[in-house]
Amino acid sequence: MITEQLDFTGRAAIVTGGGTGIGLATARQLARLGADVVIASRGADELEASAARIREESGARCIAVPTDVKDEAAVVRLIERTVAEFGRIDVLVNNAGGTRMSPLEQIPMKGWDSTFDLNIRSAYVCTREVGQHMIAARRGAIVNISSGAGITGVRGGAHYSAAKSALQMFTRVTAAEWGKHGIRVNCVAPGAIASERAEAAWRAANLDPNQLAGNPMGRTGKTSEIANMIVFLASDAASFVSGQTIAVNGGPVLPGIPDE
Repeated sequence: MITEQLDFTGRAAIVTGGGTGIGLATARQLARLGADVVIASRGADELEASAARIREESGARCIAVPTDVKDEAAVVRLIERTVAEFGRIDVLVNNAGGTRMSPLEQIPMKGWDSTFDLNIRSAYVCTREVGQHMIAARRGAIVNISSGAGITGVRGGAHYSAAKSALQMFTRVTAAEWGKHGIRVNCVAPGAIASERAEAAWRAANLDPNQLAGNPMGRTGKTSEIANMIVFLASDAASFVSGQTIAVNGGPVLPGIPDE
């Protein structure tokens, strides 16, 4: 039954960028479905508050591990702490990411490198370190969080679009190489999602979120809607899905006859 395939009891998951937004929504869903969860991000106080919230509402074990995922040594410590606490790693969600938008001619080298470090290098290091344990166990599910920018590109985000596109190809190649070990690797590419931080940025810029969405549904997405796809891909319900990038964006925008 599908409900049994969505049961994460006895499994351990790591969610980077897990203190807010899509990462927090994903960690909450995994915990509700029985997983032990480690959430990681840089903000220690915010992270611990999120972990306490998850423990209280789900009864699951959840620990906060403050981590700068751009720091290789910090990522190694994150994986070691997870194994020490839970004895295993079954799910990795590489959710940490982001950028500062800027016209191409104004992007400094430091900004370019920082965007790649956060959005693709961190996912590589997390995957490499977790992979050692998953390969030994001959099981595991990894879900990388890209963006619509990685599929279509976005003006003012040449660095971000390139990094997210790289993440999608990294997903595909990792799935091809590690499938023989029982490891599935997939990617989710969200559209405009109304996280707390995104909504604050839209308000500050005087933007209408629904116009910004630009999709057939005419609205922005919820963090829980992205979390649902992530959890599905991490679950046994997606046992024959690997190497895919799935857009969760309210539908395609197509040329042709305009809407009346």
